[in-house]
Amino acid sequence: MKWNIDALREKQHEIARKVTLTNHLPEWNLLRTVGGADVSFNRFSKIGFAAIVVLSLPDLQVIETSSVEQRLELPYIPGYLAFREWPFIHQCLKNLSIRPQALICDGHGIAHPRRAGLASHVGVEEDIITIGCAKSVFVGEYMEPDSQRGSISNLILKEEKIGEVVRTKNNVKPLFISPGHKIDFHTATQLILSLCRRYRLPEPIREAHALVNRIRIEHICRVE
Repeated sequence: MKWNIDALREKQHEIARKVTLTNHLPEWNLLRTVGGADVSFNRFSKIGFAAIVVLSLPDLQVIETSSVEQRLELPYIPGYLAFREWPFIHQCLKNLSIRPQALICDGHGIAHPRRAGLASHVGVEEDIITIGCAKSVFVGEYMEPDSQRGSISNLILKEEKIGEVVRTKNNVKPLFISPGHKIDFHTATQLILSLCRRYRLPEPIREAHALVNRIRIEHICRVE
């Protein structure tokens, strides 16, 4: 399949125009499910892997999982990773019987040069509330938040807020939280904090990461 960078860029501008930062998440006492999505690739392989894990709230018990193993359609192009990963997440969502009320993506939302990171791409294409939760900064500048859990600073790009830098555990590296779609900055950050019970990463992302690594390792064992 041929890919035109100009067409991909225009599609990202279209995604960004459709993103809403108005919160559609229900009241906390009505929030029953949340999902985590992670995508993984073996270096030099044309096969990719993805997993979504749905957890119940408030007890954070795994109630459903979905995983896929399929061929990559796009090479790695910096700034356009969502086009590579979204088809995997799309398939995982199709395979679920329980659609989570919100989906946390291991990646960025509007914290992207064209405000169309993975979480925003998924949110718009799937019409689902999404949050980007990344372990490192992609674009923007920030002041290091205080060392205590719950400390927050703004992530800024060209004088515009594009995310929040959040300390989810005392004296550990912060996470970079950005709205994907249908959620605002404050609600996105507060939800992530509520899902970080014992570890730096929120439980849905931890569970999805563990699952996708298992299926990736199983694939390696099968082909070797």
